[in-house]
Amino acid sequence: MTGSIAAYKTATLVRLLVKAGAEVQVLMTPEATGFITPLTLSTLSRRPALHALEEEGSWNNHVALGRWADIMLIAPASANTLAKMAAGLCDNLLLAVYLSAACPVMIAPAMDEDMWHHPATARNVRLLREAGHLLLPVEAGELASGLVGEGRMSEPEHITGQLENYFKEAGALKGKTALVTAGPTYEPIDPVRFIGNHSSGKMGIAIADELAARGAAVELVLGPSGETPGAGVRVTRVKTAAEMWEACLRLFRGADITVMAAAVADYRPAAPADKKIKKEAGPLQLSLEKTGDILRELGSLKRARQFLVGFALETDDEEIHALKKLKEKNLDLIVLNSLRDAGAGFTHDTNKVTLFTADGQKRALPLKTKQEVAADVVRVIEEALAGH
Repeated sequence: MTGSIAAYKTATLVRLLVKAGAEVQVLMTPEATGFITPLTLSTLSRRPALHALEEEGSWNNHVALGRWADIMLIAPASANTLAKMAAGLCDNLLLAVYLSAACPVMIAPAMDEDMWHHPATARNVRLLREAGHLLLPVEAGELASGLVGEGRMSEPEHITGQLENYFKEAGALKGKTALVTAGPTYEPIDPVRFIGNHSSGKMGIAIADELAARGAAVELVLGPSGETPGAGVRVTRVKTAAEMWEACLRLFRGADITVMAAAVADYRPAAPADKKIKKEAGPLQLSLEKTGDILRELGSLKRARQFLVGFALETDDEEIHALKKLKEKNLDLIVLNSLRDAGAGFTHDTNKVTLFTADGQKRALPLKTKQEVAADVVRVIEEALAGH
């Protein structure tokens, strides 16, 4: 735990973990001891709460501690500690154990809303996700500043639930191979211009990370995007729809699960110029041709053991279009989201989706983070595979 007013929740968290049968070793930053005493946490955890590399002439072996745990939970994780973790700094016992940890790391951030939304914090969170760590969503409510907004640490009951789900689900897809696509494609007009879209790749990357977290060997075909997946995902980077087509057909044969989350261009310039087109009087006319329909092609090649997921981003008659795509492209599941839903679609960190399965099931989900949506989608895939 780190120095945050949310530290008062850790007494309840430790009690819940011990009650659930966990062996709990509390590590505190020096600042954390100002919010809750080591004695309180030692009593609840039934182990000394450690807060220094050296105590009473004895060395706390950070390497041994990093190898002892099945999971390292940092709760609350202050903005300062997130920054130090992202930078690889090591100036206290908690960070020394973090850098020595041979286990998964779960992080429950806690800070004021302005700090949570600061670009520096967003960058640090992205780096920690890219390292393969599990970031729990912050909650909204009253903050220590007196303001109301995002930044509250997830409640102890929610954290213990996430831990239970993690250990229940980790390895559930071991032995399975997954292919995921994410991001946009860029279709060149000339050497400096292209036709593209606003896809960030966040949703597809979240699904790739979730599949990897559950034990699958994941191949991600990623279009132009500033986002990157966790360490357990193998990435093939592409730019155009043709390059994505080639990569997907090469990888699809060996995939047990395929999730086509990329926003692939439907049209491309028929004859891209080999030099920059100069501005001249009058309009510029472009002749466009259709790109290959990757999802339809994979649906036609799909074998009985393969599970194929498509995405539908619609602006009108959403359900009609999604169900038509589900049937015509031989999908097992389609994920529908509408640009008319606030907080859903391109660039957002949240999404609101409805899931339709080939056997007629419909699940409408509320607005959630894209990591939470990814967990829901993968859970449906797992359920379907278990029933095969």
